[in-house]
Amino acid sequence: MKRILARRLIQYGLLLFFALAINFMVPRLAPGGPLQTIAGADVGLLEPSELAQLLRDYGLDKPLYEQFADYLVQTASGDLGYSYRQGRPVSDILFARIPWTLLLAGSGLVIATIIGILLGAYAALHRGSRRDVSLTGAFVVLQSLPAFWIGMVFIAIFATRLQILPTFGGQSIVASEGTIEQILDIAVHLVMPLTVLVLVSIPHIFLTTRYSMLGVLQEDFIDTAYAKGLRRGVILLRHALRNALLPVLTVFALHLGGVVSGATVIETVFSYPGVGRLIYESVIARDFPVLQAGFFVITLSIVAANLMADLLYPILDPRVRTAAR
Repeated sequence: MKRILARRLIQYGLLLFFALAINFMVPRLAPGGPLQTIAGADVGLLEPSELAQLLRDYGLDKPLYEQFADYLVQTASGDLGYSYRQGRPVSDILFARIPWTLLLAGSGLVIATIIGILLGAYAALHRGSRRDVSLTGAFVVLQSLPAFWIGMVFIAIFATRLQILPTFGGQSIVASEGTIEQILDIAVHLVMPLTVLVLVSIPHIFLTTRYSMLGVLQEDFIDTAYAKGLRRGVILLRHALRNALLPVLTVFALHLGGVVSGATVIETVFSYPGVGRLIYESVIARDFPVLQAGFFVITLSIVAANLMADLLYPILDPRVRTAAR
């Protein structure tokens, strides 16, 4: 087990390095640059000496390999730099957005996983019935719908027409800090983006659980369990569902890795103040330090989620431990 863990850590360490390299290069390969964000719309009016000084102040006059070396050293030391747009430490900006994303994407992932597993197992147990066909068809259609379109429909119905939910934001400006009114206000603003996120997340989990459950129900050990006289509920929960959840764990890990990034599209549609919205704003502003920090945190979360899945597989499935030996 220790050798497997050491091998995985080395693999993920190399993966993290290459991800950091890509993270560094992508903003710089994109059209445009950060000078307009730093100096404003009058950047074209600067004298050559002023422009050179501006580049030196932000380290943009160095060759790319020196900028990359500085980036690795700063990232390893926990220094994420300063925002070009806001002039504040990137860590302060990022950590102010992470709780909002965890609230939205974390709760959405938990709710979608629970509903998806329950409905997927239910559909598999009633394979071929009208309920199975209806559920499967509904989720296949739902999976094909773009998240931004569903979000716009929700805004048009519940915010514009019925006017029962707020259109955008995470909370009202007038909400008092640390009060029950603030909590209720945050909950009201969370309803639409959370509902949309759950709706677009359930189909993948539902379909994975259903097809995995169908495969497990046809295994010989299920027939053996019935032959032993075990109760149907015990067979379905302890034998069938437990083995069917292994592919679902992979799907859950993939979604879990993306929790920190949040649902960028949904956060943008609803102007929700999460990490996904922050990345979108940074792309528009060519704010390299914020972009790099956001991508770095996303990379860390994805690597950590996949490592967690690798460590949980041997615990949930003894066959994996046997194969590893």
